[in-house]
Amino acid sequence: MFLLLCACSQLLFAQPDSAKPAAAKLNAANPDAMKHDSAAAAGPKKPRPMSWKDIASWKYINTPNVMLSPDGKWLAWPLLTTEGDGELIIKATGDGKATGDGKATGDTVTRRYPIGGSGQPSFAFSEDGQWIAFKQSPAYKEARAAAKTPGKQLFDKLLLVNLATGQSTTFEKAGDYAFNGKAATCLVLSLVREKAAGAKPDDPKSNDLLLIELKTGKIQDIGSVGEFMWDKPGTWLAYTTETAGKTGNGLYLLSAATRQTTVLDNDKMTYKSLGWKEEGDAFAVLKMKKDSSWKTEKGIVIGVKDLGPSPKVVVYDPAKDSVSFPKGMTVSGNRAPRWSDDLSRLFFGIATLKPEKKRATPGSAADSAAKKDGDTVKPDMIIWNGRDTRLQSRQQVEETQDKEFSWYGMLDVAGNHFSRLNDSTQRSLTLLPKTHYALVEDRSAYELDMNLDGQSYEDLYIVDLATGRQRKWMEKFYLPSFASEPRSSPDGKKLVYGLDGHYYVYDIPSDRSVSITDKIPSSFVNTEDDHNVQKPLTPVLGWSSDSKYLLIKDLWDIWEVSAGGGGANGGGGAVNLTRNGRPEHIRYQYRYVLDPEEKGIDITQPIYVSMYGEWTKKSGIGRIGSGKGVWQAGVESLVWEDAGIGSLSKAKHATVYAFSREDFSKPTEFFVGGPLLKDAVQATHNAPLADRYTWSAGVRLVNYVSDKGDSLQGALFLPAGYEQGKKYPTIVYYYEKLSQTLHSYVRPDYSRTGWNPTMYTSNGYALFIPDIVYKINDPGMSAVWCVIPGVKAAIQTGVIDEQHIGIHGHSWGGYQTAFLVTQTDMFKAAAAGAPLTDMISMYDMIYWNAGVGDMAIFEASQGRLTSGPWDNWDAYRRNSPVYHVKDVRTPLLILHNDKDGAVDFEQGIEYYNALRRLKKPVTMITYRGENHGLAKRENMRDYSIRMMEFFDYYLKGKPAPEWWIKGVDRVDMDEELERRLPGAN
Repeated sequence: MFLLLCACSQLLFAQPDSAKPAAAKLNAANPDAMKHDSAAAAGPKKPRPMSWKDIASWKYINTPNVMLSPDGKWLAWPLLTTEGDGELIIKATGDGKATGDGKATGDTVTRRYPIGGSGQPSFAFSEDGQWIAFKQSPAYKEARAAAKTPGKQLFDKLLLVNLATGQSTTFEKAGDYAFNGKAATCLVLSLVREKAAGAKPDDPKSNDLLLIELKTGKIQDIGSVGEFMWDKPGTWLAYTTETAGKTGNGLYLLSAATRQTTVLDNDKMTYKSLGWKEEGDAFAVLKMKKDSSWKTEKGIVIGVKDLGPSPKVVVYDPAKDSVSFPKGMTVSGNRAPRWSDDLSRLFFGIATLKPEKKRATPGSAADSAAKKDGDTVKPDMIIWNGRDTRLQSRQQVEETQDKEFSWYGMLDVAGNHFSRLNDSTQRSLTLLPKTHYALVEDRSAYELDMNLDGQSYEDLYIVDLATGRQRKWMEKFYLPSFASEPRSSPDGKKLVYGLDGHYYVYDIPSDRSVSITDKIPSSFVNTEDDHNVQKPLTPVLGWSSDSKYLLIKDLWDIWEVSAGGGGANGGGGAVNLTRNGRPEHIRYQYRYVLDPEEKGIDITQPIYVSMYGEWTKKSGIGRIGSGKGVWQAGVESLVWEDAGIGSLSKAKHATVYAFSREDFSKPTEFFVGGPLLKDAVQATHNAPLADRYTWSAGVRLVNYVSDKGDSLQGALFLPAGYEQGKKYPTIVYYYEKLSQTLHSYVRPDYSRTGWNPTMYTSNGYALFIPDIVYKINDPGMSAVWCVIPGVKAAIQTGVIDEQHIGIHGHSWGGYQTAFLVTQTDMFKAAAAGAPLTDMISMYDMIYWNAGVGDMAIFEASQGRLTSGPWDNWDAYRRNSPVYHVKDVRTPLLILHNDKDGAVDFEQGIEYYNALRRLKKPVTMITYRGENHGLAKRENMRDYSIRMMEFFDYYLKGKPAPEWWIKGVDRVDMDEELERRLPGAN
C-alpha cells in the first residue's frame, strides 16, 4: 500500500591546523579546552521569538547516532549545526569509571571534537570500549565553496582516539574503516585515492588499506585493496585486490595475531560481494568476468572454510558443470553468496545469459542497407498493453531491479551438485534461520488485480534445502496488512502467520498448522484500522529464542502465546503479560530490542516495552520480569511521565542503559542509568541555544466527540508568552491521527512542507491538532465530521481566537484542507500542500514515485473507497473538493510542484484554475523540478517564510505580502527571488 504521506526535518570550530603533515600524526589532545559560544558566555538575554534567520546557526543532537560504548563507560553523540560545522561529544557515564548500574561516581569527563559540516557523522567504538574512531569531514563553508568548482575533490579525515588518555591519531583521505570485532586489537582504514584526470569507468576501484595496531600504533600498508571485512571474533581479515590490467587481482586472508597473509585465489577477474558467515568460521565471495559476446558478466563462486594455516577453498564454476547447472545461465554478480549454517552448502544468485547484439560492420553491405532503410536510429517509445501485470511506469521504476534480478541457486559442496531453488515467476525467496528451509512467495498470479484494487494475495512454497525440493504450502494467501506475513522461528522450522483474524503456527517438518489465538479471551484483529481491508491483525513482537513461545500484542496488551497452541507455561491458555493495558487504557506498543544481534527473545531475561497512555498521552518504559525459564506476568513501570519517552538502548557488555526524553518545548535529551532506570541522570545537552528564544507555554488535551459519535482528542499547543484569558491566532494542522504528538519535540528548521510547529508557537500562534477517524466511502466528509467538532471544542478552552483560525495540511492533509474549505467558512485562511482535489480524475492517474496506479490507493489505502468511481459516483463526487469549488470563500494558498510523483501536478492545476475562474482568493506556488515534498534547502526556506507571511497577514493583521496581493510577473521573478535571499537588503 502506498501512502500520500510526505516526511516533514551545528558551533563553529576552528579546523585542524592546515600545516599538519598528510601522514598520520599523534596529538596530545585537550578537547575540553575548546571554547564555547561567546554570546552564551556574555550572560543571559531576554528570550525572543525565533526568526527564520536563526535557523542557520541552530545546534542540535543527531539523535539516531547517540551511542553507548560496549563497556557502558562512555556515551557519544554528534552535536550538529544546521548550516555550519558540528562536533562529536564523548562523555564518561561516571568519570570514565561507570559503576555496574550506570551511576556517576563523580565529575564526568567530556571530550569534544570538530567533525566538519557534512551532517552525516560516522563513528564507532571498539568492542572493548577503549577506543573510538570517527570521521572529520571538510568544513561547511569549504564544502559549499568546493561545490561551485566542477571536479574539485575534498576528503574526510579519520581520528582514532584512546578514550583513557584522550590522545588521538589523525589519518588523511579516510574512507571505510572497521575495528576487528571482539578482539579489539586492530583498526583497518581504507585510504581514498584522488581521481586521476581522464579516469575510465573500468579503472580499478581499489585503495591502499592501513592495518593499525591499537596498542603500539604500528601500521601495515596493504596495497590495491578492493573489498575487506573482519570476521566477528576479529581473528581474520579477508580482502580482495584489484589492479590495473587485473594481473594482481586476488583473494587473501590475513591473521590479526600473526600478520601472516594467505593467498587463497588469483585470477584476472574481479572479486566482489565478500561476506562472512555470522559466526566467523567461513566466508564466500564472487569473481566475475566480462565476455564481449555477452551483456551478462559470467561468475564463479568461491567459499572458504576450515580457517587456519591451510584453509579449504571451494570453487564452483558453472561453465564446468554441464550436468546440473541450467544451460543459458550463469552465476549472478548481483546477489552475495553465503554459506549454510552447517557449511555443507553454498547459496548464490543465478541469472540468464543475455547475448551482446552483433552490429553491422561499418561500411559493410548490411550497414549500407540499414542506412538506406533509415533504421540506424531506434524509436523511443513505450507500449502500454492492457494485459500488463505491472504498469509500464512501474516497470520503469523497477527497471534496474529487473535487469539485476537473480534467482537462487544452491551448491551441495560434498557432491558438487547444483540445485535451482525458485523458478521464473517466484521472485521472492527467503532463506530461513539455520538454513534447513526456504520460503518462496509468489504473487505473479495476482499481480494485475493487486495493482488495480490494492488487495494483496500470494502463493506460498516451502523449499527443503537438504534436497532442493519445493512444495506448495498455501494458495492465494491474503495479506490485509504486513502483520499477516509469515515470520520464521529462530530454529527455522516454524512459521507464524495471520489468517482470517487469527494467528497460526505452521510446523514445516510435519506440514501442519495450528491456531494459537482462537482460545485466547481477546481479539488480535486491529479494529482501529479503518482502511478497506478485511481483518487486519495487530503485530507479532517476536519469537522466544527457544522457538517455543511468541509475544503478540492486541490493541492494548502483550500476550505470551505457546507456539504449539496449548498456551504458555505449559498450561491451557496464553498469558497476558501486561495485564493492565485494556483496563487502564495503556497501550503496550512494542518491545525494545536491546541486542541487535539477538536470535529470538531470551526468555531468561527481562523484556523492556514501550508504554503509551491512550487518553493521557503519557509515555514510558515498562519491564516484564523473567524467572524459572518463563516471563512473569505484570509490568514494572520504570519511567511514566507527561513527556515523550522514546528510544532505549543498552551497553553491549554492561548493565548500563540510555533512554531519551522530550516534550514539545524541551529538546530530546538522553539519560543514562541502571537496569531499573530510576537512577538515570541526564547525559546530553541538546540545543544549547534554546534559552535565547521563546517556546510554547505548554500543552493541553482537548476531548471531543465527532459528528458520528467517535470519542476523539486533539492536542492544543499554547503560544509562547501565553496569558490566561487572552485569545490567540491559531493554526489547525492534521494528518489522520496525530494527537499522540502532544509531547513530540520538533527542532526549528525549514521543512519539506514549509511547516514547523515550533516556529509558529514561538511567534505567538496557538496550534491545534485534532484526530480524524474515517468512515468507508467518505474520506473527505470524515474530516468535516472530526475536525470541525474538534476545533469547536478547542475554542471552548478560551485559548483560540475564533475569528483568526487558519488550517494547513500537506499531501493527504492537503486534501483535507482543500475539502474543508468547501464545507465551512470558520477558517480565515488555509494552506494546502500537494492536495488531491478530484478523486474521479486522480483515480486513473499514476503514483509516479512508485509507478503504480492510484486506484489501489483509493480502494485499499488512504482513499477508503470500496470500488472504482463508475460503481460509486456519489461517494467520489461527494468527497472531491473540485466539485464543491463554488462554496469556497476561504483564501487558499496551494503548494504544488511540477514533478510531484505522488499527487499529480494536474490536481493542483485543476483546483487552482477552478478557483481562479470563479475569482476566489487563491495563489499556487510551484517549485520547478521538485517532487511531492521540497528537497532543495533554498526552496524549503523560501516556502516556509512565504507560508508564515500568508498566515501573519490573515491571522495577525500584518502587512500583506505583495506576492499574495499582486502576484509576480515572470519577467520580475529573478528580482523577486534575489530580493528575498538571506543577507539581501
